[in-house]
Amino acid sequence: MSLALFLAGIATFALLYSTQALLPLVSTDYGSTEATASWTVSAATGALALCVLPLSALSERFGRRATMTGSLAVAVTIGLLVPFAPSIGALIALRAVQGAALAGLPASAMAYLAEEVRAKALVAAVGLFVAGNSIGGMSGRIVSGWIAQACGWRVAIGVIGVIAVVCAVLFRVLLPAPRHASAAPGARDATDTRALVRAVRDHLANPLLRRLYAIGALFMTVFGASYTVIGYRLTDAPYSLPQGLVGSIFLVYLVGTVSSATVGRLVGRLGRRGALYLAAGTTASGLLLSLAGPLVLVLLGLVLITAGFFAGHTAASSAVSHTATHGRAQASALYQSGYYLGSSIGSTLGAIAFRAAGWGGTVALGLLALCGVIVVTLYGTRAAVRATGATRAANAGTNAAGTRSPSTAHS
Repeated sequence: MSLALFLAGIATFALLYSTQALLPLVSTDYGSTEATASWTVSAATGALALCVLPLSALSERFGRRATMTGSLAVAVTIGLLVPFAPSIGALIALRAVQGAALAGLPASAMAYLAEEVRAKALVAAVGLFVAGNSIGGMSGRIVSGWIAQACGWRVAIGVIGVIAVVCAVLFRVLLPAPRHASAAPGARDATDTRALVRAVRDHLANPLLRRLYAIGALFMTVFGASYTVIGYRLTDAPYSLPQGLVGSIFLVYLVGTVSSATVGRLVGRLGRRGALYLAAGTTASGLLLSLAGPLVLVLLGLVLITAGFFAGHTAASSAVSHTATHGRAQASALYQSGYYLGSSIGSTLGAIAFRAAGWGGTVALGLLALCGVIVVTLYGTRAAVRATGATRAANAGTNAAGTRSPSTAHS
């Protein structure tokens, strides 16, 4: 199960962000601006954000494994067509369809894990899936960078598509049939529009889930902005790095693999909110450090950004799966919608900020989003303190009532 979902994570992120490291070459080939080229990333993540909730409902009807398999099958097929896009508009359209197809995988995977894995092991299991995401994002960018330098970006995208096909086939072969899935009648009921609306309404009415959705979106805004723009910064003066080396910069994703896989222990020591504070602080430190001129400090800044982001994302996403007591697919889908909407917004606004004010503008956008993470987490901390105080007061009142006369206690 772990290996299958690890491979699914690799295929998902390799496809979803296949053009991100190649944006300077895409801009040159089509004669487009940074902001226009960034839509090859934003269209995919935005379509995923819009489609993840409806496709999560299909996973209730047809099963998690079938939905994930179908999503990957369509996405890898589109991936083989993307290199032949005749214009930037056609490329953006194909990427949007690809993102919509991939929407069936993230929420279904989270719900599958929540149903099949013991609660104590859930954070670690989600961490392995997220680690696959980081490996896919890293390897896809590195491979495409070197191939693009030698053969052009179209060949590079085609190779990523073939790798994703292999991962998709292995995923389907390795993934075991679910053992604890909902019964068929319940699954059919979940596809009813009213049942779906009720599930979504219940999750959005939960203050903790709302905060987790916002945190996921804000973290991804930072990450999407940073990695969409970094290629332009490193290929421009004074660095003027070749495309192969720019793609290799994404080796820092290995840090994300480690941080996401170890978040379970971090949450055990600091609690969920403590882990989120640490993740936000680490990401902010990375943004500030990346403003320095020397290339080694820029890279160290990226390391901290990556470690902080993956830690925060894993802590928030696993908390969603643990918090939802029903409609887990919808709960995870709402998180994924916010998460990938943040990526879409971050990619577009990050490119606009870079064109207007350089890397400093992109950093300012990221710091603003992290301020939002801190504010939301602080509000959650205060709400938890108030809830604890109210519980203690209620318990004290109950104990005092036990010493009174029956009539008084009843009153």
